[in-house]
Amino acid sequence: MIRLARFSALLTGVLLYVPALLSAHGGQYRGPGDTVPPGGTGSGPGGVAGGPTGPSGPGGSTPVTGGPRGQGPGGSGAGPSVAFTPGGDPSLDLTQWTFWWEFNKDPYLDLKRRLADPGAVTGSDGWFLGIGEKSQTLDSMAPTSEQIRSTVVPALLAALEQESNNDIVTGCLIALAKIGDAPAESQASPFGVRIAHFLADKNQEISETAAVALGILGNPAAIEPLRDLLADSPRGRTLVGRHEVPLRTRAFAAYGLGQIGARGPHEEQRRAIVQALHAELEQRAETGRDLPVACLIAIGLTPLETLEAPAGSAPELARTAQIDYLLAFLADATRPSLVRAHVPIALARLLTSDLGDDLWAAQRARIVETLLPHAAERSKESAEIVQSALVALGMLATNDAASPLDLRVLETLAERVREGEPQARRFALMALAQAGARNAPAGRDSEAGLELVTRALLRALAEGKGDLPSWAALACGVLGRELALTHRATQHLANLQAAVRLALKETRASERIGALALAAGLLNDLEASAELRRRLATQKDDGARGYVAVGLGLMSAREATEEIQAVVADSKYRPDLLKQAAIALGLLGDKRAAELLAERLATAQGLATQASLSSALGFIGDRRSLDPLVAMLRNETLSQRARGFAAVALGIVGDRSELPWNSVISRGLNYRASTSTLTDPGSGTGILDLL
Repeated sequence: MIRLARFSALLTGVLLYVPALLSAHGGQYRGPGDTVPPGGTGSGPGGVAGGPTGPSGPGGSTPVTGGPRGQGPGGSGAGPSVAFTPGGDPSLDLTQWTFWWEFNKDPYLDLKRRLADPGAVTGSDGWFLGIGEKSQTLDSMAPTSEQIRSTVVPALLAALEQESNNDIVTGCLIALAKIGDAPAESQASPFGVRIAHFLADKNQEISETAAVALGILGNPAAIEPLRDLLADSPRGRTLVGRHEVPLRTRAFAAYGLGQIGARGPHEEQRRAIVQALHAELEQRAETGRDLPVACLIAIGLTPLETLEAPAGSAPELARTAQIDYLLAFLADATRPSLVRAHVPIALARLLTSDLGDDLWAAQRARIVETLLPHAAERSKESAEIVQSALVALGMLATNDAASPLDLRVLETLAERVREGEPQARRFALMALAQAGARNAPAGRDSEAGLELVTRALLRALAEGKGDLPSWAALACGVLGRELALTHRATQHLANLQAAVRLALKETRASERIGALALAAGLLNDLEASAELRRRLATQKDDGARGYVAVGLGLMSAREATEEIQAVVADSKYRPDLLKQAAIALGLLGDKRAAELLAERLATAQGLATQASLSSALGFIGDRRSLDPLVAMLRNETLSQRARGFAAVALGIVGDRSELPWNSVISRGLNYRASTSTLTDPGSGTGILDLL
């Protein structure tokens, strides 16, 4: 499958690095600042963790080339490509803010809904998960279902029938899964039957891609075959045509089950998913870390509707029992730390508002009381567990400083911003912003909590060292965006806007300019648009310019449309900048964007440029993208990789969900606790390296 590492280039090294990455499957192409933390080997016992501070173990000695393409130590995009060993290279600075943004940006960009209705304001839980069907208006640029069914689907099916190339086949499998079966009264899944055929392919990438594609497709009929693959059962072995189901395929099957669970099937089907995942976790077989990590993440995506069950019930019977199981798993020190690091976020994802006020409060208190000691600076847990606890607390806390529990969380997060391990400090900043943006329960005063959070963020913005002000800027944007959407706490919003605007005018560091530009966009601060336009014209660093363009798009600064069109026109040999400028045009509702890109694609020669153009066409999702991309897929004179990119882009355009399918995994993820099937920059073969 065509994959590019989730963080595709900090930018200028991309032309040197793209050819190697394009041979991997999935087509991931995330945008400026795209650099991915290293994953573990994951292929056997002792697969190693990612990141300079992650634990190492046996089996992790094989060098992996990749990492930030064009990533210099300062994050400016001017350095050479970096080679590193998993768990190893101290020159790879994973504390950069670009990592967090690229894993979490999808709901903030909200490209699909903007294309369906450029004037829409969104913010519901369903929107944030990206699970719903696309809405359309009379002025929508998004393609209709009829256009997708009549133009895209036949081209993808024909390619699957005629082609054997890995890039094309896997691109088509994921694209069909995103589009989904045509509505029908029965649960029959013609696409599912077609995709399942490729489980037995001799090419491992095609086989494992078919497994996760069944999950993306979301049809409950796929639960049983995915369970068989996960369990390495006789039927699972028959499905793959091997004497055993490969560990990678089993991990991808777990992620596939989580995808179905996140789409909300019937309770009986959810229970079947959770039961299978729990059974695999209890095997305690020497399967490395990829498989248990995949199972834990999938459990967090599959909350059961049944809330309470009798004491001692199995974890597949009720939500509270799921929480009990995960809390016990976190407390089990015999489990690998890297695996346990995924429990806090799974717990936070299970604690959704549908528990009811009293039960929600009780379960939240249990989880928060468990996580607070793990989040403390003097915690004896591994760095990854501490980081995950901080992230999860940001997902669970509110701005209710009158609540002793919430006040403890807010004060703990603020304290962790000031001292401790670098990544923990930066995650604590983002957690503070997210907690501050979450309203106190009805009737409670949020003013004191917002004051505490805002003060901590602005202090880090003004006084922080290194890249901490960049993180603080992004955190200001995350907090202010919610305040702007809900039209509340206007004075706090005005303070955040003013502070970011001032910092933007004064800073000269290119990596900080990018963060401040995004923050201004998230804050919807139109007073900053003039400064952003000036930066767009004068900034020489492609990474910063890309983020400036996106910032202008986020604030709907339509007066900058022509200037961003000029960036697209001038970026023939700067594919990442071109793509980000094109996305900015999509955010601005520029109906000419697809035409400009299609014209460029028709004459593009270089593989990197073809990849960038087709990816941009997919991201902006305009119906006028369809014909040139279909023509590209069918054009046998083009390279197979270029045609594979066209298939990937068609899947993005035709995706029935508002947000990318894997955003439910990437949002809120502790990417420092990585495995090779989760994200792997060297091979680009992790679940988050897929588009």
